[in-house]
Amino acid sequence: MERSDVGQTSFRDRYGPWAVVAGASEGIGESFARQLAAQGLGLVLLARRQGPLDALAKHLRAANVPVRTAAIDLTRADLVDQVRQVTDDLAVGLLVYNAGATHGANVFLGRPVEHGLSLMHLNCRGPLLLTHHFGTRMAERGRGGIVLVTSMSAVAGCARNAVYSAAKAFELIFAEGLWAELQPRGVDVMACVAGATRTPSLINTGARFEGGAFSIMESDDVAAEALAHIADGPMWVVGEDNRRIAKWFWPTPRAQLIRALSASTAAMWD
Repeated sequence: MERSDVGQTSFRDRYGPWAVVAGASEGIGESFARQLAAQGLGLVLLARRQGPLDALAKHLRAANVPVRTAAIDLTRADLVDQVRQVTDDLAVGLLVYNAGATHGANVFLGRPVEHGLSLMHLNCRGPLLLTHHFGTRMAERGRGGIVLVTSMSAVAGCARNAVYSAAKAFELIFAEGLWAELQPRGVDVMACVAGATRTPSLINTGARFEGGAFSIMESDDVAAEALAHIADGPMWVVGEDNRRIAKWFWPTPRAQLIRALSASTAAMWD
């Protein structure tokens, strides 16, 4: 099917009637959920903690938004089976995969190897499984959208965040390949490259928001800009300051770039 012009159709027609937001309990994921609800989409909200999901769902349902929730660990082996239980009877036109906590910063050998494996499952295996499942259906329908929320950390290796940077790089490169494959089939794919964002999970790691290389963004601004540019893939760097920094990143020699990212990480977590 020929790719439709997003400008000639409504957001709901293009990406609805249902959206799945993985990692929706707070921060950027919650902002995505609220803004998608305002666009008229029904929502399936996924996260580990049922309490925050219930609170968000209650708020959205009060505005007559259809919502389903599922407290699911996105690293579990039967992820797709669990998600299918709440989505198989729905026409899902948009997947937002937003999970990917850093849990602070530390050298690779300073943590159990299980920590790195968990980040790989969360940022590599999880998006791979869900994009394959929902992307297949979107391609068959000839329309839809996939947003993988990655990070400025994805542009190079980074001391104290070696696995996180590598896992986020997977999401970035994966989204670029999917964009090339699915755009001719009517499905928009975008890697949303977010810089440092003031979210509860990042605050809880003890991150400092002064002295780093990146400007700090708010969750609502990240989600709003990402949703406005779904059709502008394969990659969109959110935030004017972040785009300015990104223009320096890519042509920079790798060793210099790695040192700069490492210094910024050290500044955030002292």
